[in-house]
Amino acid sequence: MNPRQDSARGLNQLEGLLLWAAEVEEARSRAARFTEELPWLTTAQREEVERVYRADRIAASRDTLVRIRDRAVELRGEYENRYRQLRARCVGLTAAAVAGGAGTAITALLTRR
Repeated sequence: MNPRQDSARGLNQLEGLLLWAAEVEEARSRAARFTEELPWLTTAQREEVERVYRADRIAASRDTLVRIRDRAVELRGEYENRYRQLRARCVGLTAAAVAGGAGTAITALLTRR
């Protein structure tokens, strides 16, 4: 176990929970504002409309976050693959340059004799 990785993971989870709590609170607040525009509703109707509105908003937020998470995983894979390709190319070019330089140096030494 790596304490730094555990701490980072814990902080990420805490941040996620706080962001989700803020999203739920925003859904509650929007539901209340929405029902304020409908003054003819009874108390029971207002509570039901708020509940349905809040549930719909939370479901939409969850769907959006799942799409974002899935895309982030895709991008991570694409970037890791691209990084491996670039690293292999750089190592290959470096090896070719070193071999070329060594070949030139050896040729220069042999032609001086």
